[in-house]
Amino acid sequence: MSASEKAKATAEQVKGKVKKEAGRTVGNESKTAEGQAEKSKGDLRGAKEKIKDSFKD
Repeated sequence: MSASEKAKATAEQVKGKVKKEAGRTVGNESKTAEGQAEKSKGDLRGAKEKIKDSFKD
């Protein structure tokens, strides 16, 4: 996995997790859902990079 793509994936996961928890804390369901979506996007980006790496070997 390239370092920049791994960093992007991790950043999206963390940003999504923070946004989700902030939304949950204040009771804002749309922010909670938005945060979950961002976290999922980061998870998918990370999975994509791992798959790409497995084909490089």
